[in-house]
Amino acid sequence: MSHDGVGPRAVTRSVAFLAAGALAVPFLAGCGSDDKVSKPLAGQDIVPVARDLVADGGTLKWAVDALPQTLNAFQADADAGTSRVAQAVLPSMFRPDATGRPVPDPAYLESAKVIETEPRQVVLYKLNQQAVWSDGREIGAADFVAQWRALSGRNSAYWTARNAGYDRIEKIERGANDLQVRVTFSRPYADWKSLFSPLYPKDVTGAPDAFNDGARRKLTVTAGPFTVDKVDTAHKDVVLTRNPRWWGKAAKLSEIVLHAVPRDKRVAALADGSVDIADVDAADAQRIGLAAHNTANPLQGSGKTSVKKLRAWARAHDLGSEDVKAGKKKLRKAISEYLDEQQAMRDFEVRRSLEPAYTQLALNGSAGPLADERVRRAVARALDRKELAKLVLTPLGLPAVPVGSHLALSGQAAYADNSDAVGDPDTKEAQALLADAGWVAGGPIKEEPQKKKGQKAAGPQSDHEDKSKGYKDGEYIVGEDDSGDDDSGDGKNSDGRNGDGKAGGRGDEGGRHLAQEGRRGGEPGAYAPKGTAAPAAAPAAPLAKDGKPLALRFVLPSGPGSETLNSVAERISAMLERVGIRTSISKVSDASYFKDHIASGDYDLALYSWPSSSFPATDDRPVYAKPVPAADGSVNVEQNYTRVGTDQVDQLFDEAAATLDEDEEISLIRKADSRIWAAAGSIPLYQRPQLVAVRKNLVNAGAFGFQTPVYEDMGFLKKGARVPTSPSPH
Repeated sequence: MSHDGVGPRAVTRSVAFLAAGALAVPFLAGCGSDDKVSKPLAGQDIVPVARDLVADGGTLKWAVDALPQTLNAFQADADAGTSRVAQAVLPSMFRPDATGRPVPDPAYLESAKVIETEPRQVVLYKLNQQAVWSDGREIGAADFVAQWRALSGRNSAYWTARNAGYDRIEKIERGANDLQVRVTFSRPYADWKSLFSPLYPKDVTGAPDAFNDGARRKLTVTAGPFTVDKVDTAHKDVVLTRNPRWWGKAAKLSEIVLHAVPRDKRVAALADGSVDIADVDAADAQRIGLAAHNTANPLQGSGKTSVKKLRAWARAHDLGSEDVKAGKKKLRKAISEYLDEQQAMRDFEVRRSLEPAYTQLALNGSAGPLADERVRRAVARALDRKELAKLVLTPLGLPAVPVGSHLALSGQAAYADNSDAVGDPDTKEAQALLADAGWVAGGPIKEEPQKKKGQKAAGPQSDHEDKSKGYKDGEYIVGEDDSGDDDSGDGKNSDGRNGDGKAGGRGDEGGRHLAQEGRRGGEPGAYAPKGTAAPAAAPAAPLAKDGKPLALRFVLPSGPGSETLNSVAERISAMLERVGIRTSISKVSDASYFKDHIASGDYDLALYSWPSSSFPATDDRPVYAKPVPAADGSVNVEQNYTRVGTDQVDQLFDEAAATLDEDEEISLIRKADSRIWAAAGSIPLYQRPQLVAVRKNLVNAGAFGFQTPVYEDMGFLKKGARVPTSPSPH
């Protein structure tokens, strides 16, 4: 989920109609500004070349965030690494194209279409007659049947993460011959193209033990250009080798090694040759770009450069705060290592596009001020999303267009900018909404036992507190300054940035869960220039209601690479302050950010991302479904971590999933999106940047955007071959 609209229509509405739950707004047609077919904001950046220019052989070392816990994409702990393996070694009936729309994969499928709608929907798959598993057996109906039975939800012995779509299948049978598969549905299913992608062999799906445990660390039978050779836990590698039974064009590479490398270790891994390609954050991308230019060496010359000058040089080049504060000997060593890495970085370049995902501001509507729809809408009206998109994307040379839909991205069929359902940025309208909700400037505030700086006044509470300091760990009030200097004991400046010039927080974590098949979780995500200050503006007078000030707790992760996310949060906080909403930023550990805060509802405001799906009627429903009370008294929120949902949105999703008219499905999805905007539980901000450091002679690889990589075409350029010049993809 995320990736960023065009002149939204101005929408004016009396605050009398904005009471919580009053979402029946007849003018929300769900068609956005217009019905023109959108285009992706940025294309692929992979240096495409003809196969005859690619050398035969070689090993590609590809950084992933962690060693996959399972190779079964339908298990709950599957991740992006799982998906990458599945793409390279398993069939998929449909894959996303460059616009994010599902298209049949001719390597496996000659055709697939709905051949009957009455009395039941029937889809006929005609398989490629050359398609075989690596053990020589033809891919056929038996594999479809086994996967359906495993994922239908009818057999609890299978530990599956989801059964959407498979639970609608009534039967699967052989067609006129072994290459035809007939799938009959018990009720209409619009997103039938989402099924059997990936398709596992019946060896995996035919028995619970094989499904639950057998496919976690090995896949002995595959059917892609590569096959799984081994999972090396000691070296944190998944090794893929050429599949000798692959019937398509032979893979150019002999081997692909997926190697686990933490995000903050990527530059070092690229420099020492551990990896050839890696997703990187904005700071690392900038560093790789600078490597093309000569870097002044402060160690050359007499060797008597003062420690003060060495530290100034180290700060200017973003060496870590520990190195900056180290003694001269250690500092010189750190600078020397940095210079060696910069020399090695000259063999790399950054290829960039936009990910099929978007970053959003989430508003927890379960309790506190944000339980009132008027307050949530006021937050939305206070934000200048274009400014936020520019903050993140313009420095990277990418289109700075805010996302206009929760359910699709520009280029996808269902995309339309429906942000007019909540309205354009308007400080006065935001303040009017807050006043209508009872939040007034200068209102009386009840005296309470004195609270330490950073303690929140309203909203969901947290038990994670630093008892020694009297306030929550990592929390500070936006706009409050502490006295101090660059040499303070905690290594932080008075503006909250680390002593090395980086803002705290955690930006675009890469252990992300943007698996192609399904939406299992959100993730933190943003890029922006580090240390970007919020613009100065006159704050509005603080607001109060029932003796309590209007203050919201903004929760952010705090790991490496998060300075950009912190910059975005501070800019949002400054925008909210202009309408009288105070925020306190609370930084928590990466490990606890999603599990202990987002999923559990311990936040008021948060930034995280969702991948975009080609099948929003199926994949996005649990993200925006109305929370339902469970029998034990708890509330089932599925993946709706904002806890904001409506019956109307649920009904529109259900109708969209049940129609076989593609135009009607698109219309229903757009209507659902308009109502999601109106509820203001989440505010899409911008499409996430995709920055990939790539060895310069590696071709047909890089920033893939929407499209699935063509693994058999990747490789290293032949010696003497030249890459044809092509226009920039963005």
